[in-house]
Amino acid sequence: MFGKKETSTSFSAGSTTLVSKNTEIVGDINFSGNLMVEGAVKGNICAVDGADAHARILDNGLVQGEIRVPTVVINGTINGDVYSSKHVELAAKAIVNGNVHYELIEMVKGAQVNGNLVYSAKPVPQKSGGSLDSKQGSFDSKLIRADVKTMSSSVVNKA
Repeated sequence: MFGKKETSTSFSAGSTTLVSKNTEIVGDINFSGNLMVEGAVKGNICAVDGADAHARILDNGLVQGEIRVPTVVINGTINGDVYSSKHVELAAKAIVNGNVHYELIEMVKGAQVNGNLVYSAKPVPQKSGGSLDSKQGSFDSKLIRADVKTMSSSVVNKA
């Protein structure tokens, strides 16, 4: 009753990084804490190993690459696969052109997945994060899909 009131936040403790509107990042992002994307990221987004990281892709946010974060909320567009070891939330304006690997998923009416939903009870391994590739903007060819239009469309939620 008079004890400390617990507040439920969807962000982890720590710093928050914002990729604001009209900003484009070319290259991979390795982070811990919180990441909010309102602009565009042309590269992979990876949480540092062992970090309780959270990522939010907001309404006009665009990611062209892979996302590997324990907790992710998507309300923008992702052109690539999503890997989450904890929780994925697909909001009403979410468009994922790729596969979603999850342990727990929440999908709101209007969200689109143009790919497969892949359940994994085991935590999805994070790629080794913490340091950026020596070649700015370089990608592992196995991680990038050249033609998203040819992907199978196993799950599409039509409102």
